[in-house]
Amino acid sequence: MTRKIVFTSGKGGVGKTTVAAHLAIRLAAIGQAVLLADTDFGLNNIDVVCGVENMIRYDVTDVLEGRCRAKQALVRHPIYPNLSILASNRAEDRMVSPQSLRLIFENLTPRFDFLLIDCPAGIESGFHRAVASAEEAVVVTTPHVSSLRDADKVISVLKSYKLKEVRLVVNMVRGDMIVDGEILSPTEIADTLKIPLLGVIPQDDGVFLGEQSKGGEAQKAFRILANNLLKGTKKIYNATSRYHGFFGSIRRSLKKSL
Repeated sequence: MTRKIVFTSGKGGVGKTTVAAHLAIRLAAIGQAVLLADTDFGLNNIDVVCGVENMIRYDVTDVLEGRCRAKQALVRHPIYPNLSILASNRAEDRMVSPQSLRLIFENLTPRFDFLLIDCPAGIESGFHRAVASAEEAVVVTTPHVSSLRDADKVISVLKSYKLKEVRLVVNMVRGDMIVDGEILSPTEIADTLKIPLLGVIPQDDGVFLGEQSKGGEAQKAFRILANNLLKGTKKIYNATSRYHGFFGSIRRSLKKSL
């Protein structure tokens, strides 16, 4: 049975698309067949984040308008063959109904273990169209107050869909700021939003530059996140471990000077 998971956020700029893409890659790397679908018809950049923009021949709009079959619109990732990508384009929202999108996914998903749906930020029509095809949701936020406020609105709307699971990923976390008491910890954020914490991703410029190396703290966090999603484990990446003690205080000082 395919797990259909939508990735949402209350506002843009929190790294929702990047989280969805990197998680798809990690799941594919450990043997899961993954379909990563872009339903953000305004920004539609999942192909760019995955590094396959030059391989796109057809997109979801071509499928909807009968120019190709759904299978023909899939692009297999050149490094992670278990990952297939369904791109979108800048079609108008009114051109794509929730029913038509759901039909495309129903035709494709029997071949996959996971369907990860990248949803437009906010709670407009594109949000509802994407969520209507999902059975689980992951809300992506950052520790910033404005992001948390918007995430809370999204969580409230998601409750009306009666999904199997609605969980939280806190992205761009700075452990030094948590230790210094400048921002809430991911656990405090999850408690505030009253939603289970699925994972924590530290701030790491390499992730947002499209780097997929196995090293680095962010990639370690994504591996933990993928295991939590796949196996139901509840391990959470500790963003503060490097910032405690004598050497940790030096790292905090250096971090703030950058």
